[in-house]
Amino acid sequence: MRLLFSLLLAGSLFAGSPVVNNDVAKTGLDPARLSQIPVRMKQFVDKGTAAGIVTLVARHGKVAALDAVGYSDLETRQAMKADAIFQIHSMTKPIVALAAIILAEEGKLNIGDPVEKHVPEFRGQWVVESQSPGRMTLRRPARPVTLRDLMTHTSGMSLNPPEGIKELHGALHKPLADVVLVESQQPLEFDPGTKWQYSNTGIAALARVVEVVSGLPFEQILEERIFRPLGMKDTYIFPPKEKHHRMPTAYLLKEGKPVKYTMDPLGEGAMKFRVGAKYSLPEGGLYSTASDLYLLYQMMLNRGQLNGVRLLSSASVELMTRVHTGDLATSQPGAGWGLGWFVIKDGPRSLTFLSPGSFGHGGRYGTYCFIDPDKDLIGIFMIHREGGSDERQAFVAMAESAVIE
Repeated sequence: MRLLFSLLLAGSLFAGSPVVNNDVAKTGLDPARLSQIPVRMKQFVDKGTAAGIVTLVARHGKVAALDAVGYSDLETRQAMKADAIFQIHSMTKPIVALAAIILAEEGKLNIGDPVEKHVPEFRGQWVVESQSPGRMTLRRPARPVTLRDLMTHTSGMSLNPPEGIKELHGALHKPLADVVLVESQQPLEFDPGTKWQYSNTGIAALARVVEVVSGLPFEQILEERIFRPLGMKDTYIFPPKEKHHRMPTAYLLKEGKPVKYTMDPLGEGAMKFRVGAKYSLPEGGLYSTASDLYLLYQMMLNRGQLNGVRLLSSASVELMTRVHTGDLATSQPGAGWGLGWFVIKDGPRSLTFLSPGSFGHGGRYGTYCFIDPDKDLIGIFMIHREGGSDERQAFVAMAESAVIE
């Protein structure tokens, strides 16, 4: 069933429940086009490539459409609900950067700071000069890794944890401080700032800086400085047991069909609910709902404030969503990288419906968001299935094409 509403938070910071509002036309979106989004998503479910999908479209500060189609579990045929709590994986990364910028605004750090200023384990790093079977030559890097390097994936740090703790993402058996200590001792793969390479270890290092500077555990500063002020009531690093039932089954697309992702400990394995976990997994550990994420993204679209609460200055929002990677090639043609976000550039290589200056992020299980300031538009796509992108691409095109004024 389709829900059309505007989000009313007035009177209570934590009153995040939507109220039905059928006047979508006031958002400048075409109701007929919006209504086709769940129809198209259901076609993917019927085709058998997706179990269930939640989508949200908002414009001019109002949520115009929130839809849930398909199933949270294929075996039991339990219906997907709009308040399902998804693992958003790498969509966590911009939130880590946001925490760092909050501390920068308070004068507790600077984005140009060397990481070693706050985490001494990074002193004396090496960079790989050359490498061949059985041989590696190292040298000192041209300069130290900075916090901006971590946020823009230009640090030279590796994609994933090294051999010694390669089981980390499945076992979550070490605290953040211990993980970053090990990762800080690995040689950089290139001089900082000279290349773009997606780096989970770099984001872990950024989270550790946030811990050290704030004096609080990483998950606590997210809760106290971001989630609670914005009224994000269903967003967690370690989700409470009473909400486990709201998490959809995780799937892997295999030979064109979703199969239960039992081989991934974070999917349907031992660490799905993070029971007994020590590692906060800042590179991809968050759980959230479409409605909670909307609050965060509307704050960014509002240049730092929501419902009378100012989380960031306008200058900080501009800083985070500016391209910092110049002409370096990134993972998406026509896009650069801001501080934690991809940012769409203006040019012929940008093969997307998103306006130049749009920013966002995706996650390993297929979740995705975009914030389009030019159109004052937010799109949120939630799925619990690794592999494939047809559904996401269709959603982005349809959401952007619904703008009529």
